[in-house]
Amino acid sequence: MSRFRQENGGRLDARAMPPGYGAADLRAAYKVPATGAKTTVAIVIAFDVPYAEKDLAVYRKTMGLPPCTTANGCFTKLNQRGVSGSYPQPDPGWALEGSMDLDLVSAACPTCKIMLVESDDNSLVNMAEATRTAWRKGAQVISHSYGATEGGYVWEFRDAYEKRGVISVASSGDFGFMAASMPAVYRKVLAVGGTTLKRAPGTARGWDEDVWGGSGSACSAYIAKSPWQHDPHCQMRTVSDVSAVADPETGPAIYDSFENPFGLEPGWIIGGGTSASAPYVAGLIGLKGNASTFTSRTPYTRTSAFFDVVGGRNGICGGDYLCTGRAGYDAPTGIGSPNGLGGF
Repeated sequence: MSRFRQENGGRLDARAMPPGYGAADLRAAYKVPATGAKTTVAIVIAFDVPYAEKDLAVYRKTMGLPPCTTANGCFTKLNQRGVSGSYPQPDPGWALEGSMDLDLVSAACPTCKIMLVESDDNSLVNMAEATRTAWRKGAQVISHSYGATEGGYVWEFRDAYEKRGVISVASSGDFGFMAASMPAVYRKVLAVGGTTLKRAPGTARGWDEDVWGGSGSACSAYIAKSPWQHDPHCQMRTVSDVSAVADPETGPAIYDSFENPFGLEPGWIIGGGTSASAPYVAGLIGLKGNASTFTSRTPYTRTSAFFDVVGGRNGICGGDYLCTGRAGYDAPTGIGSPNGLGGF
């Protein structure tokens, strides 16, 4: 679930920086440190990201982040059976998605180890198996930038995403207020919505956030409500839990040199969608270093450590919190966006 665009042909500016928010911009917006724990954060993706390590090196060097390579033990690339090699065929769209995931985890947690696990294809069976491989291989945080409309099949795959001692972080979706998306809908998965993030000089924070119009929000038809959710108009699981930057019009810079299906020149591209917000939040959990005890309940006990996102909407619901940025909890952005690492 992602959106992309490009400015100036993806060329660097006079500061040797690409268009779009860089790692330092996002640190400033969310008041997070540049260094932290060395948690292993896994990214589950479909098909091969053929230039993953090479492109990641360009991103991290440009952003002033330490190298993350196979040689230094920071980067690991596996197929869904947990083997380095025998990767699936690449898919241009998924490859770009994978590059964005790698870059956003890096932006959030420069000190984390990154594990890229590639599913044979985008079937739910294989994506779930790749997820199991990630936690079998030691990942403590797993990022999922994909989703499928929930249905009766959700019970078949729940074990993959609700592993004790591992937190799965998933995109809430990019199509606004509608049916819930799996795996974000699982109670023990942290569902991440999206915001429009803009600079706001002269304000105390220096930034402003509203609901991004594409941010997925929903009231589940299948999953029971979490005991820590107390919103009144949804009797089942409400999506989302938290949120971060997702609007491609004000999105993060990413680097991908593989061909893509969007007519964009390979290189520097501005990304977006909750496919950007989910890996960024996953990286922040890794940066905090308490992934083994963090659960989807944790942010609800630490609401003061989040910026309340007020304003904007992602659908038509009569101004209700299920599709409108309201004070306190609202479904498009959950309890809000990170204000430091205290919420994790």
